[in-house]
Amino acid sequence: MSKQAVLFRRAFSLLIPHKTVPTVPWTAAHRWDLSPKRTVILIFGLALFGLGEALLIQSHIGNSPWTVFAQGISLHTPLSVGESTFLISAIVLLTWIPLGERPGFGTIANMFVIAIFLQIGIDHIPLVHSNLFLSIAMVMVGIGLVGIASAFYITCGLGPGPRDGLMTALHKKTGVRVGRVRLCVELCALSIGIALGGRAGLGTALFALLIGNSVAISFSLVNRVNRLNTSHKIQKTNKSAN
Repeated sequence: MSKQAVLFRRAFSLLIPHKTVPTVPWTAAHRWDLSPKRTVILIFGLALFGLGEALLIQSHIGNSPWTVFAQGISLHTPLSVGESTFLISAIVLLTWIPLGERPGFGTIANMFVIAIFLQIGIDHIPLVHSNLFLSIAMVMVGIGLVGIASAFYITCGLGPGPRDGLMTALHKKTGVRVGRVRLCVELCALSIGIALGGRAGLGTALFALLIGNSVAISFSLVNRVNRLNTSHKIQKTNKSAN
């Protein structure tokens, strides 16, 4: 097999979605198991998530379902989209109480960091007007960033975000599949957001279609990098021993 073929196969293998959440060196033992490295990775992932969502908003062709909801609220209140996002997260977190779900450090950080960086992105990324190619490019980059961000903060194991926790808690209580619960909850958020005037469109459809694979592929990348790093450390240890 040629060198080019080998490189192509390796590159293609990185795009194969990972079926589970990988365990990596920074994965916590429990939801309040903090360390400097783990906290930095968590904050980095959540910040990247907020910026990815901001790219969708500024593409002007449709937001993710929950951001459609947040934008809708911002149009009828003095709140910004970032502040509306925080408000929604806080209200959703309250629904955990009767469902018996417990937050972690990552849950609380999710509420603050995503809202802050979402608003930073909106304030500093130019809004696109009448340029469909650029809008679609921004949406695709945004989806990619949200996928990578999700892989980082989820593998920290410090607790799900308020929305994800709601979905898993409803799944446990009702026995309905997580995918179906997620679909129903996000459709409700999207419908209310559209009714309030939030922007839904092509970007929303692309997000719904591609975000699952974006997260799964990002899990694969994180897992591969971790394996390569572990292999490198083993080789280095063996050389030192010899």
